[in-house]
Amino acid sequence: MIDEMNLRERAIFWTKQSGVLPAIKIKGEDDLIPYIHAMYAGGARVVEITTTTPHALEHFKAIAAQFNGEVLVAAGTVLDAATARAAILAGVSVIVSPALRPEVIATARRYGAACYSGAFTATECLAAMEAGADMVKVFPAALGGPKYMTNLKMVFPEMNLIPSGGISLDNAAEYIRCGACAVSGARNFFDYEMVKKEGVAWVTRQVATYIEIVAKAKADAPVLP
Repeated sequence: MIDEMNLRERAIFWTKQSGVLPAIKIKGEDDLIPYIHAMYAGGARVVEITTTTPHALEHFKAIAAQFNGEVLVAAGTVLDAATARAAILAGVSVIVSPALRPEVIATARRYGAACYSGAFTATECLAAMEAGADMVKVFPAALGGPKYMTNLKMVFPEMNLIPSGGISLDNAAEYIRCGACAVSGARNFFDYEMVKKEGVAWVTRQVATYIEIVAKAKADAPVLP
């Protein structure tokens, strides 16, 4: 089934299947390939790299070439159409924004990439979907909490919600049970201090733990109206 999907469809499927969208956000000159391998080993198939990362476009190209579709790159913190276009041309399959930017959504759709649009209010979430977003990244999720997902799903049952900002091992399951299809974040999947202390194996364990938590929560989740 995967082989029959285009990259946009594959990204959406894998995000839902794993239930995680781990992000890497660093300020240094690190080679990101080992970190992507670590996340892949933990079960992630779509990994977000923020566009604030130094030499982000070069990283996008290197990861796309190295993994050849086995891991798909999501460009994070995309705020304008020009950045979205440049990222897609560099091999990115998903555009992620922290805010509702219709021009970003339109560019992603024009070039065949998935778009996970940032939004928070019900009005913003609906506007994101009407503009063509594939998923809505509810940010900052901590402001509304897990129950906010339930409120959104009650009025927008077809909406794919990914809470980001304030997600932790302690609350990830509750976000899923309340209607989120996946959870996202940077520090909860990639803590630079922990990586320096324990190596990239920490990243693999962290991703695998979140995936296990999400899978169990989805199995326990009630069917929402």
